[in-house]
Amino acid sequence: MVPNKNTYTKTGSAELTKILAEMNEKGSFAISVLTDLQGFPIAYATTEGYDPERQAAVVAMVQKTAIQVKNHLGMGQTDEVCLFDEEGCRLVSRTFRVKNYELILALQIPDKHQSYRSLMNHSIKSIQRVWKL
Repeated sequence: MVPNKNTYTKTGSAELTKILAEMNEKGSFAISVLTDLQGFPIAYATTEGYDPERQAAVVAMVQKTAIQVKNHLGMGQTDEVCLFDEEGCRLVSRTFRVKNYELILALQIPDKHQSYRSLMNHSIKSIQRVWKL
């Protein structure tokens, strides 16, 4: 389902939600969620039929698993985690820091050939800018 800007449900900080909604629209993403490390949703933009609270909780669980893997394998800090299903749908989560807060931005991307990094990077920079105000 391709998101339509008129069907977005918005919550949280209006500026943060606007950033997420614009990213979803430009990238045709079904849902994007900004959470803290515990999975508390700070802001989200989604099309109808998606549960942002559940997505936020899953993203936090994925991030905790990535941290455990990093610790067991002696890897450096993980910056992005991707999960693919058999049909190519991806869940991408990326951690980043704003002031003293570590946050997670997660997207659900319906097509495995769809690009997302540029939009995600731009949105993270916009979130950092808004958060610092």
